[in-house]
Amino acid sequence: MELENIVANTVLLKAREGGGGKRKGRSKKWKEILRFPHISQCTELGNNIERDYVSICEKQPIGRLLFRLYCETRPKLQRCIQLLDAMEDYEVTPDEKRKSRGDQIIKTFLAKQVSSSEAVHDYLSGAPFSDYQNSMYFDRFLQWKMLERQPITKDTFRQYRVLGKGGFGEVCACQVRATGKMYACKKLEKKRIKKRKGESMALNEKQILEKVNSRFVVSLAYAYETKDALCLVLTIMNGGDLKFHIYNMGTPGFEKDRVQFYAAQICCGLEHLHRESIVYRDLKPENILLDDNGHIRISDLGLAIKVPEGELIRGRVGTVGYMAPEVINNEKYGMSPDWWGLGCLVYEMTAGRSPFRARKERVKREEVERRVQEEEEEYNDKFTEDTKAICRMLLTKDPKQRLGCQADGAAGVKAHSFFKNINFKRLEAGIVEPPFVPDPRAVYCKDVLDIEQFSTVKGVNLDQTDNDFYSKFATGSVSIPWQNEMIETECFRDLNVFGPQGTRPPDLDWNQPPEPPRRSLLDRIFRRHVSDVGITHTHTKGRSSGGFPVADGFTAGPEQQPETACKA
Repeated sequence: MELENIVANTVLLKAREGGGGKRKGRSKKWKEILRFPHISQCTELGNNIERDYVSICEKQPIGRLLFRLYCETRPKLQRCIQLLDAMEDYEVTPDEKRKSRGDQIIKTFLAKQVSSSEAVHDYLSGAPFSDYQNSMYFDRFLQWKMLERQPITKDTFRQYRVLGKGGFGEVCACQVRATGKMYACKKLEKKRIKKRKGESMALNEKQILEKVNSRFVVSLAYAYETKDALCLVLTIMNGGDLKFHIYNMGTPGFEKDRVQFYAAQICCGLEHLHRESIVYRDLKPENILLDDNGHIRISDLGLAIKVPEGELIRGRVGTVGYMAPEVINNEKYGMSPDWWGLGCLVYEMTAGRSPFRARKERVKREEVERRVQEEEEEYNDKFTEDTKAICRMLLTKDPKQRLGCQADGAAGVKAHSFFKNINFKRLEAGIVEPPFVPDPRAVYCKDVLDIEQFSTVKGVNLDQTDNDFYSKFATGSVSIPWQNEMIETECFRDLNVFGPQGTRPPDLDWNQPPEPPRRSLLDRIFRRHVSDVGITHTHTKGRSSGGFPVADGFTAGPEQQPETACKA
């Protein structure tokens, strides 16, 4: 039994080592998998794609890189890109160096100061963007978009050990064959979904994950289906969850700098969700995951929901001990439960226990909910004054008075003295070093045999109505994560090659026909074998009366069916 776990972990660690870029982990056929279609095959896409500057040249990573490559061929536009890069760098420059950096930008680029980078983008979105759409760089963008839209199946991935389990099935590690990129595959068993009437919940989670693009929330890269399951392919977080690190790495709880760092990243993740009018509703240590470098992401958006503009919602959902008073009381709410959840997390990361229930305390749900509604949390000497202050403000029982629930929202939370050492712009840019880095040789999850298996679902039959639902779910690649994968694994760099002296290569030449599709080795052998047989028949018999040519020269008469050629 122990041997099985060792083997599973060893195979996973080997795959993880190969999934970090530098061309490792790719299939031997990766170039064939990611072979560009000829530009003439992109005509329909080119006619239908939305020609929006912000989407194509700013939001989409490959689109952004290709537009910049185009601008580098024109000195005036190259100057604009250099200015934008300098402005981006200024935004994340430490406060004590910002003035000198700003003066340097003005001296280098500007005759007079401009208000923001918006003016540069306004210029680029005009004639330069129109000209770009007639260039080979935009045609190459269309080729990448065609690759992005390739069908996704289970054969797109290699599967590795089970990492855990969700509500409808297992979560396992997987690797994209073409790129070597590692992900977590969350499987939702079709019959289990139907038995529990979980279709709307599953689709809701998928659509929310698809919509949110944040470095502090797990990303959805692919959604596909197999015969038995719907699959969400998500950011893999190899560093374990906060619950494990709070309680299994020495004395329960963290030092203040680590609490600040995680709380700040969670705050940014909540801000990004709230910006999309999404309330998360299940903030707890198990749902905060660490990546290889020690950065965190919010995971498991099964209870998240979009709040209609100008409205409040009602729903008694969440985890006992972390649900806000207004949720327990089944009152209407907006984003307030998430700020309560952040207060619970800051408290637990500091104290090494949750605010309303001791670790492993056996207590009924009703008692925990009573404490949440009626009792004040207690603070020990692990809490500094500003840690205590932010916890009290986030754990205010009246949501109207709670920190984060006023008009300034997340900005009010970020402005609290507890975060005085956090530079949020640098944090959001991903350039703040984490205070803790997980061991790359460790597998932070239960042993394979300790993960409880699901029982077989019986008495459930799938029909056409179910297939209609699956088609809404299994939509393939998600644009931004897919493009980031191509860039991070260096596939973009290896494949994005143009002709000599900036000319169009054959696959971008409108006047050159596309190459015929490549045949498989088996097909080539078979065709060659049949051709050889056909040559023999041609020389000995010639073309028989009423015959017809089959398979490169083999001539079959009416009495000789094509199957005969196959047998030959």
